[in-house]
Amino acid sequence: MRGRVTLKAMRVPIGMLFALMCLAQAQTTFKIPPSKTTVKLDQQPVDITIWGTVSPMASGTFAVALTADLGDLQEHLTPVLTAQLNRSDRCADRLSVERAVIAPAAPSGLLTANVNFERFACVKAFGKQIAKRLVGGHAVIEVNLTPSVEENDIAIDAEVRKIDADGSLGEVLRSDSVGDSLREKIAASVESAVQKLTDLKSRLPAEIGNAVSIESVQFADGGAGRLWLTIAGEARLSADQLRRAVGQ
Repeated sequence: MRGRVTLKAMRVPIGMLFALMCLAQAQTTFKIPPSKTTVKLDQQPVDITIWGTVSPMASGTFAVALTADLGDLQEHLTPVLTAQLNRSDRCADRLSVERAVIAPAAPSGLLTANVNFERFACVKAFGKQIAKRLVGGHAVIEVNLTPSVEENDIAIDAEVRKIDADGSLGEVLRSDSVGDSLREKIAASVESAVQKLTDLKSRLPAEIGNAVSIESVQFADGGAGRLWLTIAGEARLSADQLRRAVGQ
């Protein structure tokens, strides 16, 4: 089961502005120091730190290399997924996320979710509607998330690797209707979280944000299983664009 969820293009940190100014004069590689930001995801404060380098290439073209530390997202992944995936329909499916973790498996990330799933159906008896439990129990779902670039956007390929559940519960969860739905919701939840953490467009002058072209992106291991996102791209800026960016 496969699907594609598109993320908006990730913008570079504000330090890029100063990097490009220095590069325009010195023609040397400029290091962007770590910049930490806190974003609320479903009322959960989550920190992200971004750093990188900017290097001159041809005239007016600069190579951009960025790294985003998503370790704090890992720590808050369970409540983030819970807020998006949990549901309790009296006469349909009920799902609750008990625990969720994501680990780097470069260039991908492996998300493992422990969930409780139940399916109910309502029947009428003696003039009353009665909810009857058809199947239910605990399951472990593994989803492989692979970042890529599409039309200057960061995209994610989501693939269910494995679903551990016994008997009829396993059959229901592996069905196209339920399995695809879970994959899409998990991918969409991670998409939304990463998008909010990495969307720094409002901090950048328009001249800078519009000049960045993303070429490659992947998950990486920052050590001890800490999830990083690495991005490589280019920025094309003329002298006039640099001056306008400074003015902004």
